[in-house]
Amino acid sequence: MTVTKMTWRPQYRSSKFRHVFGKAATKESCYDGVPITRSVQDNNFCTVNPRFLAVITECAGGGAFLVLSIHHTGKVDPLHPRVSGHKGNVLDIKWNPFNDCCIASCSEDTTVKVWEIPPHGVFKTITVPWKELQGHSRRVGLIEWHPTANNILFSTAYDYKVMIWNLDCPEQVIKNPVRTISHHTDVVLSMSFNTDGSRLATTCKDRKIRLMEPRSGSLLQEANCKTHRASKVIILGNLKLMLTTGTSRWNDRQIALWDMDDMSVPLLEENLDGSSGALFPFYDPDTHMLYLAGKGDGNIRYYEISSEKPYVHYLTEYRTISPQKGMGVMPKRGLDVSSCEVFRFYRLVTIKSLIEPLSMIVPRRSESYQEDIYPMTAGNKPALTAGEWMSGIDKGPALMSLKPGNQEAESYSELSKGNGNSLDSRRPPSRPGMLQLSYIQDQLGAGDAVSGGDRSPVSNGDDPSLCSPPKTESELRLKFLKQQEEIRRLRELLNQRDVRIKQLELEMKNIRNSQTSL
Repeated sequence: MTVTKMTWRPQYRSSKFRHVFGKAATKESCYDGVPITRSVQDNNFCTVNPRFLAVITECAGGGAFLVLSIHHTGKVDPLHPRVSGHKGNVLDIKWNPFNDCCIASCSEDTTVKVWEIPPHGVFKTITVPWKELQGHSRRVGLIEWHPTANNILFSTAYDYKVMIWNLDCPEQVIKNPVRTISHHTDVVLSMSFNTDGSRLATTCKDRKIRLMEPRSGSLLQEANCKTHRASKVIILGNLKLMLTTGTSRWNDRQIALWDMDDMSVPLLEENLDGSSGALFPFYDPDTHMLYLAGKGDGNIRYYEISSEKPYVHYLTEYRTISPQKGMGVMPKRGLDVSSCEVFRFYRLVTIKSLIEPLSMIVPRRSESYQEDIYPMTAGNKPALTAGEWMSGIDKGPALMSLKPGNQEAESYSELSKGNGNSLDSRRPPSRPGMLQLSYIQDQLGAGDAVSGGDRSPVSNGDDPSLCSPPKTESELRLKFLKQQEEIRRLRELLNQRDVRIKQLELEMKNIRNSQTSL
């Protein structure tokens, strides 16, 4: 086997991302005093969206995780309410990509639970999940949401099975998955989807890498690694390429690149260093950048991926002396485009009980929006309902623009109405900074008074005091800010419609051109 050595020398290849640098947040912008879990699983332990940060914590007598507002930086109260309903340690958590108030967790108690988070945050410990999934016979180690289909969740456990769950059902406790995949002969170490969710890749403790059609569970490709012990896998967008991280036969940390159509031998193998911690791969399909973050060290290497040899182009490395145990990644719609931020990590630094945001910045002199580094990206609307996906349809993600004024998607209530989301459509809109008060005022009209007898039912974890009419100056100010937020939201929705109209016009033009050429 020929090993291709990677190069980063600028004379070989020019790139707009060659000078990307990592910018750590200030102390005031970190989350301090977080009791991060001591679990030895090679998981991220943290998940992020534009509204909330969730992190698995130490908890006596069961499993729990913290949910913090993304703006709740600084010192975290040791008695901060938690999401605590599992009977064993929580091993993995993932936000629903199409609902910022919905999060899934899996645990050593063999269950997967899906939780509704109040839109203004967790002010009271939550113990009752929206859905409980019971089907695995041993502890559940990993969960993944389908990238384009609404309410489709994948889980894998120490019973060596991958189960597919459809949450669009009336039952609160779901005991039968819609599909069980049983190709693995040992514990599944990682799962990854391609962009439209039509392919699922897994790594397993039996040293095999598998590529499957997720809906039917049929095995498409299988690689038996002899010189590369793979631990993590990630499909590189729509490039028909797959990357695994692991160790060589000499226990060096190593990456391998695979052709998804022929996995008989890797396209590339590269030894990186002799450290022992797992390498977490993260890929940005918009910029074609790959990030490799080491567990137990403070290094993050980043590369640019191309579809032609040598495929992987080294850019540079971010280094810090504080080691990371895991990390979450902010979706693209939550980035600060005004500072040319193209990726953001949330590093779990256990020795400091700290969660540190780390922004990857493309240095640009202009302060205007940079179209070339922010193409249309996956938004927070599902492309398919669960039923459509189960019927055999595959569809790429619903795209959105990150241009200021267009980055916010529709409110949660509109999303649930239009896409068949099973969560309660009467719950408050999924908007940053809008509290239960805002929702009740919307229902009654801006000029109506809220009487004590007209209060809406309070969700699990909601504070009833938020439903009382504004009396203090701060509450009046909150009402004023809410009205400003509503005006801004309506403007953003109009701008979003304009972007969609331009997309359709461009598609019609392309169709006419193709017909003319024929």
